[in-house]
Amino acid sequence: MQLRILGQIGLFHDLPGVELALIGRQMESLAWSAGEAVFTAGDPAEHVYLLAAGQAKAFRTTPAGQRTSLDFFGPGDVLGGLTWAGRSGYTETAVALVTTCALRIDAGAFREVMLAYPSVALGVLDVVADRLARARSTEQEQASATVTERVAAGLLRLADSFGVPGDDPGATLIQLPLTRADLAAMAGTSAESVSRTMSRLRRDGLIDSGRRWTAVLDRTGLLAAK
Repeated sequence: MQLRILGQIGLFHDLPGVELALIGRQMESLAWSAGEAVFTAGDPAEHVYLLAAGQAKAFRTTPAGQRTSLDFFGPGDVLGGLTWAGRSGYTETAVALVTTCALRIDAGAFREVMLAYPSVALGVLDVVADRLARARSTEQEQASATVTERVAAGLLRLADSFGVPGDDPGATLIQLPLTRADLAAMAGTSAESVSRTMSRLRRDGLIDSGRRWTAVLDRTGLLAAK
């Protein structure tokens, strides 16, 4: 099972089965129910997590208790102690959205894996660079874009990452149990503003949504709103 999971994670695609087995011996399998914390901001950043099944979200919280920098993860994604250099604790909290399983490896052991396999190290650099780019893009959107533009941009990103074909032609169902608070954190606004925006997008026929589900009905129109 571990070999199959590791083989599906992009970081390890270039490694043969024997090497994957050696790495797998350093990992343990864990599971969380929906709503359980995988790790919490401020805790010692001792582990790296490789998601095998399920979904998780990671966020930071301001002193006032507002969630920011929201990101979502699915099978094959890596999260946790990737930023050990100069940091002693996790910078964000990760919570399981549904029943979620992951392989966990000690952060120090994972660094040894990176040193032993340059392709893994390069993959980690790509992951970190991609997340930094997304964070900068989000900051720019929140500084200059309208709430509608920010919500539309967030929905399109999620559709690209977690979308599957919907029942209607051209529709994309976002397979995440999103809440208005989640969308508000992504857009850097209030849940009330998100609710008004989602209602307007729904009236315009660009999206549809219900309890913890969202579908993009008109990608072109949503791109125009963005």
